[in-house]
Amino acid sequence: MDDLLKTFKISSAAMKAQGTRLRVIAENIANVNSLPEAPGGVPYRRKTITFRNELDRSIGLDTVRVHKIGPDNSDFNKRFEPNHPAADADGYVLTPNVNSLIEMTDMREAQRSYEANLNVIKSSKRMLQGAIGILR
Repeated sequence: MDDLLKTFKISSAAMKAQGTRLRVIAENIANVNSLPEAPGGVPYRRKTITFRNELDRSIGLDTVRVHKIGPDNSDFNKRFEPNHPAADADGYVLTPNVNSLIEMTDMREAQRSYEANLNVIKSSKRMLQGAIGILR
């Protein structure tokens, strides 16, 4: 039974990490059209998330944790919009370095990982309930 309880902690840590990843992705998608307000201003910069293994001393095993949420330092995109207040001398406005297709793909991957860990918890719960049923 101890292994089943450890499984709950491992999977719940993974679900928490993927939940944070989904929040970062949602922020990126929400700001895909956020433009600077003045010439020389910078638009929204995409955020990325990295994970790491961390020892959970209560179970004596590594679990996944969010390591860092940071900026994606790739170049901004440009769009020709000469009437925009943030347009440069050539009429271009810097746009966020967010690619909706990449964000949607990352979102799908995070969702699948979250669901897989949820299924592990559900399966472990059924096994634990079965063991308790035998002991009655």
